[in-house]
Formats: sequence, structure tokens, C-alpha cells
Amino acid sequence: MDTKPAIAALAALAQESRLATYRLLVQAGPAGMPATRIAEALGLPPSSLSFHLKELAHAGLAAARQDGRFIIYSANYETMNALLGFLTDNCCGGNPCSPSAAGTPE
Repeated sequence: MDTKPAIAALAALAQESRLATYRLLVQAGPAGMPATRIAEALGLPPSSLSFHLKELAHAGLAAARQDGRFIIYSANYETMNALLGFLTDNCCGGNPCSPSAAGTPE
């Protein structure tokens, strides 16, 4: 992942409702969720949720598909993994990092 798409993804996640929406989509798995269930689960008005989903989709973090009269949203795991790779590229100066070492104060 290049810097500009990473910035777009991070900017999309840098808002409480969008972050909660994205985390819910990740938990839902590849099957995704209908917009109505997302709105109910997060207590968001449909118009607000629509705006947040558009921002996530624009950043490549979410995708939408039509299923009858419903729109199903799902997390784009490829973009998520690319963002994680971008953030951890050259982690620890190229040396292997261990989770236990990260939380150990020196």
C-alpha cells in the first residue's frame, strides 16, 4: 500500500461512528451485514450511517453488494491487511518483533 491510500484509510477510520461501523463489519465476516442491521446495532440514523459507509467504501475499507432489496456491506479484508502491512513495514528496524516484547517496559 502506498502512502496516499493509507492516509485515506486512516482518515476514514478516524471518526467514532465509522470506526465502530468498520469493527462491526470485520466481526460480521465476509458475509457482511445489511445496512439496516448495522444501523440498529450501532444506534445510528440511516442517513448518518449512509454517509459513514460511503466514506469507508471510498477509502476501500468496505464494499457493498445488492441482495434483493437489501444492500449488504462487508469489510474489505485485502485493504485492511494492506493497511496493517503498511503500518508495520520495517517494524522494529527489520528485526522480528514479539508481542510480549512490545508490552515489556525497559
